[in-house]
Amino acid sequence: MEQAEARRLAGSEQAEFGRGAAFAAAMREARMPMIVTDPRRHDNPIVFANAAFLRLTGYERLDVTGRNCRFLQGPGTCPEAVARVRAAIRDEVDIHIDLLNYRKDGTTFHNALYLSPVHGDDGSLRFFFAAQHDVTDRYRMLEKCEQANRTLQGVLDLKTTLIHEIDHRVKNNLQMISAMIVLQSQSIPDPAVRRSLSDTLQRIEALSTVHRLLHQSETVSRFDVADFVRDLVTDLVGATGRRDIRVELDLASVVVAAEKSTALALLVNEIVTNVLKHAFVKGRAGSLAIRIGRAEDRVLLVVEDDGVGIATEAAGTSSFGQSLMRTLARQLGAELIVEGGARGGTRVSVRMPAAVALPTQA
Repeated sequence: MEQAEARRLAGSEQAEFGRGAAFAAAMREARMPMIVTDPRRHDNPIVFANAAFLRLTGYERLDVTGRNCRFLQGPGTCPEAVARVRAAIRDEVDIHIDLLNYRKDGTTFHNALYLSPVHGDDGSLRFFFAAQHDVTDRYRMLEKCEQANRTLQGVLDLKTTLIHEIDHRVKNNLQMISAMIVLQSQSIPDPAVRRSLSDTLQRIEALSTVHRLLHQSETVSRFDVADFVRDLVTDLVGATGRRDIRVELDLASVVVAAEKSTALALLVNEIVTNVLKHAFVKGRAGSLAIRIGRAEDRVLLVVEDDGVGIATEAAGTSSFGQSLMRTLARQLGAELIVEGGARGGTRVSVRMPAAVALPTQA
């Protein structure tokens, strides 16, 4: 009985569309799966299915003709998506939606469905036209991408855990080294040796500041020079107990790769420490100006004071300090220039290649 009804509907489809009609012939031969349903009949059955639809679903023509399309649904089909299709049919509107459908053999495919009402000349609803496109490969690729993302996220989480562990150990080691230097300096009577240990302690504290800033940032691969200079100068000037040294900061945002941070931080520390030690001797008040910016194809760091002047400051700088600054500058590929300043003191300029700086993140 059901097959007889299916044959009757198939025959009515022949009469409705006509094999001689160019449009109907195009639908039958199209490579895109297509069906037509008749909402005027009970349960809106399929009255036309082209060969591409039959190949996609694995059904014979008599298997699908006269049936509602819900036979393509299964346990994995999204109920919300089905509800949207039903609403579009009820409201007689177009809809484009992806559905998980089932073939005759039970295998699934992701169906990019386009459904549209067809109205007669009098405006009444005559049919629903539906085109299907198998987008299973797209979903498989998406799943592969999601799996790759999950794998990468797992690796990233592990890396983050390791970084935090290293962060904790490095922090503890730096603190331990600092404590050992302090203890050792207390037992050494020679003032020169104690000053050397004090200088070493300041360098370790500069490294600690670099380490702290790197691990406070969103990414440990980028080092904000301006943030470091603010913190370092505040700490160094505060450690002197001097309130008569005015600090002027003009710091553009310059970010360098983390691997450059240590050399740059130690270089800034040496320059500023030298100024605080030798420019303002015998209670001399003054100002310390630090500027960071870009000039042509260079990143420019300038430290200038209005202290006793270049000759006196240079004489007070240890040969190790000078050698260290030159070595650090070479590591950065930078040019180190020490000259008399416009304020009568000393100006130290560090001219680094523009490539040292990373692009600013949006």
